[in-house]
Amino acid sequence: MQILFINNDGAGFADYITIEPETTVQTFFETRYRGRAADYLIRVNRQPVPANYVMQPNDRVTITPTKIEGAFSNSVETKLVITK
Repeated sequence: MQILFINNDGAGFADYITIEPETTVQTFFETRYRGRAADYLIRVNRQPVPANYVMQPNDRVTITPTKIEGAFSNSVETKLVITK
């Protein structure tokens, strides 16, 4: 069965790919990525889905990292000191 896979990791790409019927989002992710699924936003047809969602023909799957290397983290407190 075919799905549209939009990979937003790194340079990114979009392409129709063939997967096995009854493939879950979790299985699909594990075959394509080495990282933790918690570090990515995974959507099917623009909607967040649970890991056990079984993909359907012509689904649009988007995988976007939520943590970008080198990006500023909001958890780090920044202090601005003004002197005269």
